[in-house]
Amino acid sequence: MTDELDAGTLDFAHQMFELAREGQTEQITGYVDAGLPVNLTNDKGDTLLILAAYHDHPETVAALIELGADTGRLNDRGQSALAAAVFRSSQRSVLALLAAGADPAAGKPSALEMAEFFELPQMHALLTGERD
Repeated sequence: MTDELDAGTLDFAHQMFELAREGQTEQITGYVDAGLPVNLTNDKGDTLLILAAYHDHPETVAALIELGADTGRLNDRGQSALAAAVFRSSQRSVLALLAAGADPAAGKPSALEMAEFFELPQMHALLTGERD
């Protein structure tokens, strides 16, 4: 038995990651509803949620969370969806991830470290609860 995937399966997986990057919420949620693993991971450890957060698609982030995406999952570089959302200064994604239990201190760099390093005071305030 082989652990390698056939070309068609790999192509399909690449398409799913592209849908997450593009913020194609209806399409990606339809595939998840049909059985696509919500925590599908690419060769770099990026999940659909991490890619949606990194590419600033808060609607897709919220939909994936609702479908059970793991907000604590880190990619192979130790990055989280929350850190990606902070990097993009996506308030809506950050709030959705925090509401779902994402840990601002998880990962390397963590979301908190990302906010400090890139001097993002609004993001830091969201992460620490220091908002008005």
